[in-house]
Amino acid sequence: MLNQLTDSIISGRRLTPDDDLMPLLTAPIEELSREADRLRRALLSDHGELCTIVNGRSGKCPENCKFCAQSAHHHTEAETYGFLSDQELLEDCRSLEIRGVHRYSIVTAGRNLGADLDKAVGAYRCLHEHTHMLLCASHGLLTEEELRRLKEAGVTRYHANLETSRRNFPNICTTHTYDDKIACIQAARRAGLEVCSGGILGLGETMQDRIDMAFDLAALKVNSIPLNVLVAIPGTPFADLPPLSEEEILRSVAIFRFICPDITIRLAGGRMLMKNYGENALKGGANATITGDMLTTSGNGITEDKELFTKLGYDINWKS
Repeated sequence: MLNQLTDSIISGRRLTPDDDLMPLLTAPIEELSREADRLRRALLSDHGELCTIVNGRSGKCPENCKFCAQSAHHHTEAETYGFLSDQELLEDCRSLEIRGVHRYSIVTAGRNLGADLDKAVGAYRCLHEHTHMLLCASHGLLTEEELRRLKEAGVTRYHANLETSRRNFPNICTTHTYDDKIACIQAARRAGLEVCSGGILGLGETMQDRIDMAFDLAALKVNSIPLNVLVAIPGTPFADLPPLSEEEILRSVAIFRFICPDITIRLAGGRMLMKNYGENALKGGANATITGDMLTTSGNGITEDKELFTKLGYDINWKS
């Protein structure tokens, strides 16, 4: 049955919330991952993608997301500093471009950019003029006008995670809503930007929550889905949540591939919790990574990720 389902999706079928997803929930993980990889190869080829994020402004975030080390509501050891200078960002971006990274994103703590909007616009303009890197941005809940300014400065893709399902969202954050997230994604679309949006696995959600989020992302027609695995950070309300098993992570990645068959699925934070930094996930539906350090957690090195992609037969030598 799973083989037939894969064939039908390759032929153009798309799953809906009304479909029976029991085969995805009960199939042996080896079979499920193999079929998810078959979907990936058929619809997205062997094009692999590396992106890196830089913590462009850190700490004192007024939002109360329970997983985040940078929230002012929690007591963590996260570093605090203002928006980085154009020169600091340019030097960082250039060094990563030379090492073969495809995308570069500045990420800032906070509900939005606030008074740093002009600094961000100037930084992206500088990066656009002096590198060939694909530029992404992650700055919270921006307006359509603010997003248009980023696009005019050279940004091509905006990041705004849903984080979890609509049902579970109030359990992880109460200072903004799921609809706020969706409104930002829609504003980015209207501004002419591609969208990167995904979430975090291991926030106390059920598999149905993950499925619901995957269907919402498919309906929003996002271009990239970053999947993080919770790194339980001391000082946050989720510090004591139990870690997910490798099999549960792999099943979740594969299910996202079945629901979102032609969308980039990107392994993001928490990869150190998986065997060989997610090698089995890259053989089971995922086809991209965030490489390097993950804001307040550690990631895999660029050289190691390039070697991993090459080992698995991905083409990572394409140019933007």
